[in-house]
Parts: sequence; structure tokens; C-alpha cells
Amino acid sequence: MSQHSRREIIVFSAVLIIMGAGWGATQPLAKIAVSTGYKHFGLIFWQLFVGALLMAVICALRGTRLPRGRRQIGVCLMVATVGTMIPNTTSYQAAVHLPSGILSILLSMVPMWAFPIALAMKLDQFSVRRFFGLLLGLCGVLLIAAPGASALNLSVFWVLIGLVSGICYGLEGNLVAKFGTAGMDPFQVLYGASLMGAAIMLPVAIASGQWIAPVEGLTREGSALVLASVIHVVVYAGYVWLVGRAGSVFAVQVSYLVTGFGVIWAKLILDEAYSAGIWGALLLMFAGMYLVQPRAKAALAPA
Repeated sequence: MSQHSRREIIVFSAVLIIMGAGWGATQPLAKIAVSTGYKHFGLIFWQLFVGALLMAVICALRGTRLPRGRRQIGVCLMVATVGTMIPNTTSYQAAVHLPSGILSILLSMVPMWAFPIALAMKLDQFSVRRFFGLLLGLCGVLLIAAPGASALNLSVFWVLIGLVSGICYGLEGNLVAKFGTAGMDPFQVLYGASLMGAAIMLPVAIASGQWIAPVEGLTREGSALVLASVIHVVVYAGYVWLVGRAGSVFAVQVSYLVTGFGVIWAKLILDEAYSAGIWGALLLMFAGMYLVQPRAKAALAPA
């Protein structure tokens, strides 16, 4: 069992709640960012640019620099592509057509997608319990997309597009688990990925006509994007800290909080409302996450 004191467990739990509240707020902020016509490529560039600046500060404070070997570049490029550019391209477009709370619920499929991907990559073994969890998650998706399940008149196409980001995150985690990070710590990986992603997205945003001038950051929509980017980096740093002290099995419980807070923030910030079918889908997602997540002998890592 864990050797952590009661005070440490309280601190870890408080950090977990703050992380969930922070990450959950990024979905309604993204909804605000796309509300007046900002396009995905421009939004992604600035998100990566802000993330790179903050990661540069964190790495400088920690006394670590960015490795420049071929393997390190490959890892950073993979994380930038699978972890940011592809999923954010789809999620920003889906945010135009779907309520923020629905996006948060769909994002809770990450651990459920990770399971079949891990099986395909031979990183995990089949489990009836986890397979049943995957089925519950898929039933939740069907309940959201089914005609008449809600009064929101959701497009099945955009619901499917909203699932792409979760699949990408599940794939990213398995790729890192299989191939490692080439000796880099998580902060270095995110720093390198943000730099490379920003360098790639800058010409794409300009060539596509989706460039967002820096002065636009002073608008409500631009401020929402900057705030979401800052929250992501700060919470990610907190997540890395928590994994190192409380263990990954404890830290991964943030999935429930991100989804729950995402729905709550959508109600408070955007005044979204949902039918009984959507709440039923949320319960199915929570049940699916509970069954899919791996178990450990102790909830917290030994001190």
C-alpha cells in the first residue's frame, strides 16, 4: 500500500481536481475561439506558439535544454502531428457545429480508444472487462448521435469528426509507450513538439488564408485561445508532477474530472443545456472509463 500521509493524499486530490477543472475549461474556450469565424490552422499555430513560449520558460527554469538528435526530432514530430495538429484540426472544426459539452463527453473516449490500439500494437492483452467498457463508451456515442436522442439536432458527421481527436490521443499514448521518448522528459517533448508544430503551421495558416494577426489576441475570441493554451501547458506540467509523485493510475482519474468539468463549464460559460439522452450518454462514458482503465494494487505510488 502507499506510504503517503493523509496530508499528501489531500494535496494530490486537490491538484487532481484543479487539473480537471482547468482542462475541462479548454473546450468552452475553444468554442468561444471559433465563434466568430477564426479558422483551425490559425488557431493551432497560436496555440502551439504560446505553448512553445511557456515550455521554453519551464525548461529554462528546470535547467534542461532541447536535444537535437534524429530520434528526438522524430518523437517531437510524432507528438506534434498526432497529439496536436491532426486532433486540433478536427476538434476546432467540430466545435463550430457541436456544443462544447458534447465535445467534452466525446473526448472521454480517449482511454477506450487506447485499449484496442494497444491490442493492435501488441502492447496489451485482451480483457473482457475492458472490452465491455469499450462497448459502453460506443453505446454512449450512439446515444449522442442517434436521431431523437436529444433536442440538439446533432449532425452524425460532426459527431464522428469530434471522435477523431480522442483516437489520435489514444494512438499518441501507445506510440510513446512502444517507442519511448528518446531520452527526453515530458517537458522537453512538449517543448520540441510545440516548436516544430508552430514552424509547420505558420506557412500553412498563411497559405490557407487562415492567418490570425497578433492584434486579434486582444479580442474576446483571441483571449479565449491564449487562455486555453496557457491552461493546457500549466495543467500538463501539473499532470507530469502528479504522475511522478502519486503514480499514473491515480493521475489518470483526471479523465472523469475533465469530462465532468467540461460539461459544467459549458453550462456556466455558454449556458448549454442537455436532454436526458445526453446525460445518459455521459453516465455510459463514465462507466466505460471505469472499466477500461488499468488497475493497480495501490491507488498511489509508493513514497
